[in-house]
Amino acid sequence: MDTVKKKTYFVDIDGTIFKYREFDTYLDTPAVAIKSTKQFLQQVRDEGHMIILTTARPDTKMMRGQTQYELIVNNIPYDRLIMGIERGPRYLINDLSPKEPGDRAICYNLVRDEGI
Repeated sequence: MDTVKKKTYFVDIDGTIFKYREFDTYLDTPAVAIKSTKQFLQQVRDEGHMIILTTARPDTKMMRGQTQYELIVNNIPYDRLIMGIERGPRYLINDLSPKEPGDRAICYNLVRDEGI
C-alpha cells in the first residue's frame, strides 16, 4: 500500500502572508492578510501538510506575542514559528532520494504583497 508522504512548507510572513510593514509599525498598524496566501495555507493544512512560518521579526517576547496574536486573529494555520532569521536570501538544502525520483527542495519567489 502506497502512503502519501506529507510535505513541509516554509513560508515567510511579511510580504507573503501579511502585507509588508516596517518593524517599527507592527504595534500601530493592523496585519492585513493576503487572501490568496491564506487560502493556500488553509488548503495545505486541510491536506495534512506541515506549515513552518519564518520571519526576520526579532525574537523578543513582545514581538513573538504580537506575531502570534496577528496569526490567530487572521486565522492563519501553522505548526511552527521560527523568528529572528536573517533578512538576506534564504537557502533550503535537502538530499535527493535514490528510490524516489524528483526534487526534494522546491523554491518559489513571490512578488511582495501579491500572494500566491
